[in-house]
Amino acid sequence: MEVPLNPIGREEIHRLESILLFATLFRPEVIELIKDPAERLTWVDSLAVAAGAIAREKAGMTVREIAEELGRTEQTIRKHLKGETKAGHLVRETYELIKQGKLDELVRNVEVLAKGGQLVAMEEYEKLRREKEELEARVNELTEKLKGLEEENRELNAKLENVRKILEDTIERVKDIEKLL
Repeated sequence: MEVPLNPIGREEIHRLESILLFATLFRPEVIELIKDPAERLTWVDSLAVAAGAIAREKAGMTVREIAEELGRTEQTIRKHLKGETKAGHLVRETYELIKQGKLDELVRNVEVLAKGGQLVAMEEYEKLRREKEELEARVNELTEKLKGLEEENRELNAKLENVRKILEDTIERVKDIEKLL
């Protein structure tokens, strides 16, 4: 998905605003913050205003223009833009994650929730991802070791079969010698 990081025009502003809002809403720490129904509406509203302010700032709008368009005071807009509000801080972090190409991780959160899953903090996710990679490496290592042991087992079985044939031949010779005696 292409994200207009420096939007030009209303359509791109609205697209960036929507992406910022939804990507921020589905971050694990925000999910925790909005669990309280009494706080939910306030949080969603603050996040929406912060997302709208940051998207418009990236489009080059002034604080006054943003305040007029969003129906908030210039002071409120400045606080969101500077990250002085929790909502502004969270949305700014989301913008930076998107800028760093980590939108896929944010989209993963939405997919996990849509499937009824539980979100975990990014640190926990990274820890689990590393553990998974280590376990996959260990499985590969053990698979290679198993292949080696299977080959060794085939070789030993072949040698054992040769010894068995030699013993059978020897027994036959002994029987032939006994008959002669």
